[in-house]
Amino acid sequence: DYELCEEWEHLYPVPREDLISLHREHLLYLLEMGDMEKALQLLQRIEDPGICLAISEQSLDQHPSLAASHFLADYLTAHFYTNLTTARRSEIQALYTGSKVLLTLPELSRVNYFHLSSRPLLMLEQLLMNMKVDWVAVAVQTLHQLLAEQEIGFTVEDIDNLLSKYAEKALNFPFTLKEKRS
Repeated sequence: DYELCEEWEHLYPVPREDLISLHREHLLYLLEMGDMEKALQLLQRIEDPGICLAISEQSLDQHPSLAASHFLADYLTAHFYTNLTTARRSEIQALYTGSKVLLTLPELSRVNYFHLSSRPLLMLEQLLMNMKVDWVAVAVQTLHQLLAEQEIGFTVEDIDNLLSKYAEKALNFPFTLKEKRS
């Protein structure tokens, strides 16, 4: 149906908003089906960069699945970085980073942290509070790699401070040890 609508678009004039809506729904459908290659091809077929930007941003704002959010954040950063406002750029980079960290977690556990996908440091803190130390190790390694590649809104020092804070709490005993007397 989407392909038929796309053919009609070439034959008859379609209002811009309807065109954006059509492509957005098609894109979300492809992403939810897991067909990232066809989704990328769809975005590449759109000749007007303004329409492509609108479709990508609106699709991301629909809060699709983890893989779809990651794909859209990556696409927007790669193709429209200069067209985005500073606040929007930071928001998209945080979502990209958070989704990248989420993808390192075991698949069945991702749903528990999905709501934190746009706040990677808070996700890391939640993992620490839930005592998922192995997951934290992988998440920190992923964050370090991302920090080496680009600016993501926080630094290695922020991560280290968070880890230090929870390491200190782990060693804080609420009672005093008494000496054994013979």
